[in-house]
Amino acid sequence: MDQSLEEVKGEEKAVYLTEGEDRLAPAERILPLVRDAFDQSDYGEVHGEIQELHPSDCADLLEFLNRDERGRFVDVFGDDMHHETLTYLEGTVQEEVLDRLQPQQLAEAFRELDSDDALDVIEDLDEEERERVLAAILPVDREVVRESLSYPEESAGRLMAKEFVTVPLEWTVGQAIDYMRASRDLPDDFYDLYVVDKELSPLGVLPVSRVMRSKRGVSIETIMSTDLHIVAPDLNQEDLAYEFRQYNLSSAPVATPEAGMVGVVTLDDIVRVIDEEAEDDLFKMAGLGAEDMYSRALQTARSRFPWLTVNLATAILASLVISMFDQTIERLVALAVLMPIVASMGGNAGTQTLTVAVRAIAMKDLTSANALRFIGKEIFVAVINGAGFAALAAIVTLFWFGDSMLAMVIAIAMVGNLLVAGLAGALIPLILERLNIDPANASAVILTTITDIVGFFAFLGLASWLLL
Repeated sequence: MDQSLEEVKGEEKAVYLTEGEDRLAPAERILPLVRDAFDQSDYGEVHGEIQELHPSDCADLLEFLNRDERGRFVDVFGDDMHHETLTYLEGTVQEEVLDRLQPQQLAEAFRELDSDDALDVIEDLDEEERERVLAAILPVDREVVRESLSYPEESAGRLMAKEFVTVPLEWTVGQAIDYMRASRDLPDDFYDLYVVDKELSPLGVLPVSRVMRSKRGVSIETIMSTDLHIVAPDLNQEDLAYEFRQYNLSSAPVATPEAGMVGVVTLDDIVRVIDEEAEDDLFKMAGLGAEDMYSRALQTARSRFPWLTVNLATAILASLVISMFDQTIERLVALAVLMPIVASMGGNAGTQTLTVAVRAIAMKDLTSANALRFIGKEIFVAVINGAGFAALAAIVTLFWFGDSMLAMVIAIAMVGNLLVAGLAGALIPLILERLNIDPANASAVILTTITDIVGFFAFLGLASWLLL
């Protein structure tokens, strides 16, 4: 539906950002009003406040509410929420809100959302909930979503928007401008025109700003840019994000040889991908699965249990190494006091190298071309740090226990374990990457096991050899 300039102005407000401003302030300000309205069953004032909230602030408000309040909020204020609120919600909260919305509300929301945003809302739902939502939306929207769902998960096909503007190579600037003014089927917001041939294969891209600055008689072909990065629908989103980052792209056409151009991926989608990938790697390195802070306690405990079980198994392995030297520890109690120092220093040093390596692999900065240089550097760093901390640990041990041989033992063990930690921290992610295993998913537990076992074995073994 066409809107007057006054109506558009009435929907948007300028936002001035200042240093230290709290961006959650709107949701926090309205939260007490919403709860008072619930207590008094008087919602008149709050309706207007909800309507004026930015969708992301409305999402924050929903996430601040508890589960029961959230359901009541959707029942009372569901029609006041902007449809884009759904795209800003965390997974668990999003499912709760979708489950509470009425079919007509769902249909309205998905009719207003861009295709990529609608897909982002639906794709993470379980099969039963997904079918319920799809059944509530219009058939034409349903088919668009189903087609997008046919592409692999975490691919360009799942990220792309199907709303884009194409023009033929033979047109002039005047024809392109007339087309944009006359057509009622164009996206609400777009910044580029894609120049295509008769098979809809992309030939070039033309920013709208360049069109507006050119004379009407100028040929599209003469002012378009042919520096296109065309991606296939099944391209993994990590590789797609690399293309955007490496070549400073703001958008990229998605095309196939058979169908031509089928969509476009824009920078806002890639920003979300980068954020999701960073979050995913962080969770994996901590042994966490797919969860958020709004998940139920039992669900959260269940998702963390498997990795904690793996950690228990590796801790038992380290304990078995210690048990091999139980008589040594009984005869020299100082070993029990000092041995955690060697193991923990190795673990921390290895984690530093591991973090750098995992990030570098994710950013495609660490490959087979420079792997040897990286490993060599980390070994050199381990030797430097090992020597420094070995001297420090030896001095502390000498003053603490007055035993020069014990000080020498901890110094040698410290150098050895930090050297192994640096080597393991560099090699483990590279080996896992070569085996097509996500380095973020298993590196940490393997590294911890190695540094613990090597640290205990080196320290207690040297002590048995040199002190007893």
